[in-house]
Amino acid sequence: MEPTAGKPGLLKNVLVRCFLFGVLIVLCRFAYVVTVTGESCKLGNFCFLSLPENLNFVIARTGGPAIAAKNGAVPSTSAGSSLPDLYTSKDWIKAVHFYSSVFQDLMAQGFLSRKAKSLCIETPTGHDVYALRESGVKGAVGIFKKASRPLVIPGDPHRLPFGDNSFDFVFSGGGRLDKSPKPSDFAAEIVRTLKPEGIAVVHIGAKDTYSFHSFIDLFNCCKLVTSRDVEGFDDSMPKIREMVLKKECGDGEIELLSNTRVENGGGNLGNKCSVPGHKLELVRKAEPLIETEPLKPWITLKKNIQNAKYLPAMADISFKKRYAYVDVGARGYGSSIGSWFKKQYPKQNKTFEVFAIEADKTFHEQYKMKKRVTLLPYAAWVRNETLSFEINGDPGEKVKEKGRGMGRIQPAKSADGGFNGEVDQIQGFDFANWLKNTFSEKDFVVMKMDVEGTEFDLIPRLFETGAICLIDEIFLECHYNRWQRCCPGERSSKYEKTYGQCLDLFTSLRQSGVLVHQWW
Repeated sequence: MEPTAGKPGLLKNVLVRCFLFGVLIVLCRFAYVVTVTGESCKLGNFCFLSLPENLNFVIARTGGPAIAAKNGAVPSTSAGSSLPDLYTSKDWIKAVHFYSSVFQDLMAQGFLSRKAKSLCIETPTGHDVYALRESGVKGAVGIFKKASRPLVIPGDPHRLPFGDNSFDFVFSGGGRLDKSPKPSDFAAEIVRTLKPEGIAVVHIGAKDTYSFHSFIDLFNCCKLVTSRDVEGFDDSMPKIREMVLKKECGDGEIELLSNTRVENGGGNLGNKCSVPGHKLELVRKAEPLIETEPLKPWITLKKNIQNAKYLPAMADISFKKRYAYVDVGARGYGSSIGSWFKKQYPKQNKTFEVFAIEADKTFHEQYKMKKRVTLLPYAAWVRNETLSFEINGDPGEKVKEKGRGMGRIQPAKSADGGFNGEVDQIQGFDFANWLKNTFSEKDFVVMKMDVEGTEFDLIPRLFETGAICLIDEIFLECHYNRWQRCCPGERSSKYEKTYGQCLDLFTSLRQSGVLVHQWW
């Protein structure tokens, strides 16, 4: 009789199952570490594909001596172990060389010390962190949405997981601030976590003067110490502008400045303002004004807007807190918002809030279902008061339906005998005061104004209150006694101003540094 093989077979099955169970546990652990914790490994955890805690390696300089991993920057492994491809790639080594040079220069200038508690923001692989540690800054740490231990821990740059006044030195390289969807929050977190008298160094694209000043405005209570242009280390950022800033205020001052809007003169804005020089530079690049009165303005002015040199086509607008289009005298949604701004204005992939200011209630229904469009169903005016809203058509045409003609506002009174249109009582509001309560100098605001002659009241009010400094670009239709399409040789009787007075208005705006274009 042959011996039974039941027991050996049972033992074999048990061992196979135990082995498979162990493999399953390892796979589950690995899946948890990668997907749940958002990183390949935490120090001390049982996981794979991470940078070993005791890794030590040598980065060879091109044509020179080696950089030994020292000062605890990256620990070493036992002899003969393999290294992750990332840390031996030419791109990573090249980046480390670049940042090592940057930090050595900052040390030489006294902006960085080896004892500085340092943070690198938005660093995917930690080459700048490694360069800091290799330079002797032992406490350096990096942060990115997905960790890369031991150099980089997980975190959101717009809500850094550190307390106030935590670091002596904060660094942001690679143009990360340029690419941030919330640059104002990004900058605010740098300032918050930086100690008073601490140094922040930010690498951005070497761009125009407008973007330079917009960048500086992001950093409340920080002083620009110095800046320089340097050559980048790869094609993604061939030119770099290095900005060195110093924090000069405490927590209470940061909170106060962060919450400041341009109210009651906006703190530093005052009731009057002077447009800065970098905006004058843009005005000089703008298309020329039409000096001679056009015989067919409805054609000439419409063609002229096609030649307009838009501000976002001349400068980078990335470093702004909000983006807004204010349509004063909007009429219907398709009049200029849908037909022009949405389709033609260069937005640099920014999402704009749209504010439609329109007193004629005939058009209000169109805006109820429009997303990201705020309707202000009032008339833009120089103060809060009840107004007469006169609705009339073009010369030679009858008003067939209320609201179809162009509306213009007047202080409340009965219409004179020469007016044969319709009159409504509407509410006017202080437009300049609304601008100051809604926007700050950190926002990007583009405005179109078509208010049937009221521009001669509103524009001076904007200057008087300082609200003009909150507007980056204006598309203005100036109304005058122009030649009529319907009646050759006849001028409009609706407006008293001349083309010369309109030209003076445009000229004075540009001389003051306001980028204004002739609208039709």
